[in-house]
Amino acid sequence: ASTLPDDPWVETALARYFPKALRERYAAYMARHPLKREIIATHVTNSMINRVGSTFVHRLLETTGGKPHEIVRAYLLNREIFGFVTLWQQIEALDNKVDDAVQSAMLIDTARLIDRGTTWFLRSRRLSEDMAATITHFAERVDALATRLRELLDEADRARIEAAIAHYVAQGVSRDLAERVVTFDTLYATLDIVEVADSRQRPVEIVAELYFDLATRLGLAWLREMIVALPGQAHWQMLAKGAMLDDLSGLQRTITGEVIAGGGDITAPSGLIAAWQDRNRRGIERAAKLLGELRTAAPIDAAMLSVALRELRSLG
Repeated sequence: ASTLPDDPWVETALARYFPKALRERYAAYMARHPLKREIIATHVTNSMINRVGSTFVHRLLETTGGKPHEIVRAYLLNREIFGFVTLWQQIEALDNKVDDAVQSAMLIDTARLIDRGTTWFLRSRRLSEDMAATITHFAERVDALATRLRELLDEADRARIEAAIAHYVAQGVSRDLAERVVTFDTLYATLDIVEVADSRQRPVEIVAELYFDLATRLGLAWLREMIVALPGQAHWQMLAKGAMLDDLSGLQRTITGEVIAGGGDITAPSGLIAAWQDRNRRGIERAAKLLGELRTAAPIDAAMLSVALRELRSLG
């Protein structure tokens, strides 16, 4: 049996299962309820299915090999760290104020982070750590980076985000909410940024600047778009795309860590990048040449993208 219902943080779901009047009157008895574990498991599972659908667990079972209780645990970590519940409530508060299609589009825009973040935790050592501590550790750093992310993106990404915000505002959505929805998926990067910052003992702000600078220099955002755009929805095709996306994220994280590790006493991001370029000049030139050729090729297939990923590995 899973130990998830016994986690102190997950146990807080027990009180939320009961009406407020019962919580206030019988709170002391709830922890001794004979069906406590079953109530917690049912409440948490139903809440997840209501938000992300009944196929969510099955899909991640296939793509990650995770166990059902691990998927639920990873989902809960992801949900709390990125504040999904508050965001969902803000979108739902637009009922009868904007078209249903607008709300649906906003939910779809935010759903990408559900899949990506849950998958990240399924593959992370953090999954087995104390949930409350993990949520606090990441949430504080995500909040610190959230307001800075847009200025770290390249010009094309900033223009794309601004256009998407303007579209939602024109549909009656407040600018603050529109901006949060549109930039939500970019918050995924903060998971890797926090990990690198922890392992290299550097401020998350410095690591974030390096992380996005490298993405711009190496064309990693474009490469990710090409992987996502690969044709095919069959089981093995989806697994292959997922594996390549995981590889790309891992490479960006690894290269960022290498830039820091090889920089010695250098602290400024610009200095760290310059030192890394000096150490890897031939490899960087070779990767840039290959990616330049790839950009002019048509159509781009999985084999070509696999070669590009292999070339990038030499930089980390």
